[in-house]
Amino acid sequence: MMNNPQSHIPKFKLAEYQCLADLNIYDSSECIRLATQAATGRHLRVTSNDQDLAMGVYLLEDDYPGWVSVADWGLLQLVTVPYQASTLLEFEIKNLLPQVISFTHAAMQEPNYYLWGGTVPPNYDCSGLMQAAFASVGVWLPRDAYQQESFTQPIPISELQPGDLVFFGTPAKATHVGLSLGDRYYIHSSGKEKGRDGIAIDQLSEQGDIISQSYYQQLRGAGRVVKSYQPQMLVSRSEQ
Repeated sequence: MMNNPQSHIPKFKLAEYQCLADLNIYDSSECIRLATQAATGRHLRVTSNDQDLAMGVYLLEDDYPGWVSVADWGLLQLVTVPYQASTLLEFEIKNLLPQVISFTHAAMQEPNYYLWGGTVPPNYDCSGLMQAAFASVGVWLPRDAYQQESFTQPIPISELQPGDLVFFGTPAKATHVGLSLGDRYYIHSSGKEKGRDGIAIDQLSEQGDIISQSYYQQLRGAGRVVKSYQPQMLVSRSEQ
């Protein structure tokens, strides 16, 4: 009798797990293209375990869906305490902004490059850096730039303060985000072809170098973080 070659693959419960190490989350069950990452300690829920190579999941802190390779199953453990979203008032978040900015400066000092889907050190994408910086002080943002734009409180560019988010893209959609440092400067992780291939500081002005000018031409607006994201999946689950 031949052994089933897939018999060693674990079948996870459709339940909540916690990451024991940084974890890659992919955009399909083939687990080829990175969608996002989950830092050590993050919570996720397995939603599908009928694949031979991957498990469907969503991350509880930001409702982000994706796939985890079964090769990484050892990096997960069933939770003992379910995830509870934190709530912070606007003034509390404002007081934490210096630490958010410090996080991005420290990240810039480490050798890094732009990584699509990156949310853990040392390599980030633009919105991944923003999410990680705010998460470091207990404030959660949605994952992608366009989601972060919708989530923040819109403000005029003339009212930008350190710690506000600056959005770039097309008239239809935000595709890039940075963190205001004040005095028309912002820090961001930008790509290799049209950016810095990693974390750098650029000028929000037509007077900057060619890369700063390119992003300035794509400027959409700015937003202020006044709340921490409350996962809709948790709300739906509590109402069941």
